[in-house]
Amino acid sequence: MGTETGNRAVQFEVLTLFPSMISSVIQESILKRAQDKGLVSIRVHSLREYSGRKHRVIDDSPYGGGTGMVLRPEPIFAAVEAIQAGGDPLRTLLPSPRGRVFDQKWAEELSRERRTIVLVCGHYEGVDERVRIGLSAEEVSLGDFVLTGGELAALTVLDATIRLIPGVLGQPGSLLEESFVHSLLEYPHYTRPDTFRGMQVPEILRSGHHEKISRWRRQQALITTLNNRPDLFEKAVQSRQVTREDQALLDEVMDS
Repeated sequence: MGTETGNRAVQFEVLTLFPSMISSVIQESILKRAQDKGLVSIRVHSLREYSGRKHRVIDDSPYGGGTGMVLRPEPIFAAVEAIQAGGDPLRTLLPSPRGRVFDQKWAEELSRERRTIVLVCGHYEGVDERVRIGLSAEEVSLGDFVLTGGELAALTVLDATIRLIPGVLGQPGSLLEESFVHSLLEYPHYTRPDTFRGMQVPEILRSGHHEKISRWRRQQALITTLNNRPDLFEKAVQSRQVTREDQALLDEVMDS
């Protein structure tokens, strides 16, 4: 499938026990429009179709004992090899609490990926370790918590990545002001009505003075990041993204 500009669409292949969990989401909103534009291709595969066993069983008890069941390697390898038969080089991602934490920079990297991205959604107690080793799968985590399966993590990777692909969003300039782009959280947003249940839109946003509005937004981004994510603020300081002018904006708030 070609894109509007003639370039190759970014390709995603999702392997899962619950295809409807993925399919229902990718047929809505921005993800659907990206596919309709030919900017992205997302195919969803049921791992049970590659079971090779009676009743399409895809898990087994863990060696060494323990609770829960483990996804067998054979169905996953069979599914990946079927995709590989298309000839495109693959990059395989495996959602896992053990993985590197997914962030905006990783999403930006994936949005430029020319290889086909395979997302393997684990379930139950986990996935046979030979999947990671044999497929050179990169483990990806959403944070320090555990989900019941990899589907929600895979959808998060899809959404965060696809919206960064050129042409997907109607206003690409807005990406430059989003949270995490410059190690800062985004400033607050307001819309009509001016007053709602006694809460009023800040006067400066209604002033039409673009320079003052820009200054206010920067100040709010700094304050929000410092209060809510001091780790991000420290990162911005270390990378010299917080300037002397920024410090003056913070001092105004601290002194008031």
